[in-house]
Amino acid sequence: MDYQVVFSPSARKDLREIVRYISSDAPKRAVGFGQFLLSKTKYLPQNPNMGRMVPEFRDPNIREIVVKRYRIIYRVDSAKQKIKIVRIWHSARMNPVLPA
Repeated sequence: MDYQVVFSPSARKDLREIVRYISSDAPKRAVGFGQFLLSKTKYLPQNPNMGRMVPEFRDPNIREIVVKRYRIIYRVDSAKQKIKIVRIWHSARMNPVLPA
């Protein structure tokens, strides 16, 4: 059975800020890049552990997909068969802060 994928409020905010930032230089490219980032999560329902474990947290349930310079960080809850995208983080920034 496929896992359910949900986006946390912080991940939604991150995505909006990424698109807004890119749109200041390239408005047409910004939305497309946001969609590109989202497309990288489409295989998660069938492959919840496809991303690597996030090195900073050393928790096998906190994983990430690296896309260009961005890190799509998510939590896997195997008991509930749920994946929660918690942050979309630029790799040049300090370590990500995860919501509880």
